[in-house]
Amino acid sequence: MTLDRRQFIQGSAAALAFGAAAFPAAAQALETTKVIIGFAPGGTIDLVGRRVADKLQPSVARTAIVENRTGAGGQIAVQAVKLAAPDGGTVLLTPTSPMSLHLYTYRKLPYDPAADFTPVSGAAMFDYALAVGPLVPAGVKTLPDFLAWCKANPNEANFGSAGQGSAAHMIGGGLGRAGGADLRHVAFRGSQPALADMIGGQIAAVVGPTGEFMSNVRAGKIRLLATSGPKRGKFTPDVPTMVEQGIKDLAYVGWYGFFLPPKAPTEVVQRLNAGIRSALAAPEVVESLAAAYMEPMPTAPEQLAAMLRTETAFWAGLVKTVGFSPA
Repeated sequence: MTLDRRQFIQGSAAALAFGAAAFPAAAQALETTKVIIGFAPGGTIDLVGRRVADKLQPSVARTAIVENRTGAGGQIAVQAVKLAAPDGGTVLLTPTSPMSLHLYTYRKLPYDPAADFTPVSGAAMFDYALAVGPLVPAGVKTLPDFLAWCKANPNEANFGSAGQGSAAHMIGGGLGRAGGADLRHVAFRGSQPALADMIGGQIAAVVGPTGEFMSNVRAGKIRLLATSGPKRGKFTPDVPTMVEQGIKDLAYVGWYGFFLPPKAPTEVVQRLNAGIRSALAAPEVVESLAAAYMEPMPTAPEQLAAMLRTETAFWAGLVKTVGFSPA
């Protein structure tokens, strides 16, 4: 999956400006809108949900709240929204994994990502990164250095991620395959436990969203060797990409998106899309996302649907490359 941020944002802005005329300005605001998130409070997706929900008041709903329904890698929240009324009172904010990757890492899903949801808008985008800790010698400064070190030290050649079958797991696995290293995966229940073990010298590396590493990078406890985007990240211009360092087929930008239940009326989609677009343009929201190493990613509904199709095809290929099979 290749995504040029600047071109994408400019294209999104043009498409949304074109579609704004169809927004029913006089439509009645809802009493309450719930933004459903499948992950615990405190993470980056929760930050996005709460910042946007604040801005949906009172234009979209008199009250907008975030509800965290955790479990099954985000699938509990996804299924809850699938069964909700399509009136705008229940909105899903999700990373791409439950809507694309999980098709290949779970034997069976209790929903159809394409048929059971109505795309509304993208929310935010971010790079993944490979970080290494004190187990890896200070002389290892690049991705080729790390892969060479892994080949020379097979007993220590491993990486952690936030979970088995996660996006970070697949990216790390693809990196090892492309670089010819037997890079073993260590699954954790979240990124923070993985980081703690890396800082403590129990594992060599961790793959995860860039923002999750930066406080420890600034403290000198860990170092970033590569980011996942097709171009260097806006917030990490000194860190080369995986593509720059020879992993040509592994260019990926993570993102979050908003979805409604199936068969949501056009006017409901338009109203919510306009509210989300306005929220993501607010300077204080842009600043808050930047502090977490994320960029706003507003889209038209049709763009979000197209991105999800591209995402699904990307994961189909990478899961096959990694050789992952659902348990």
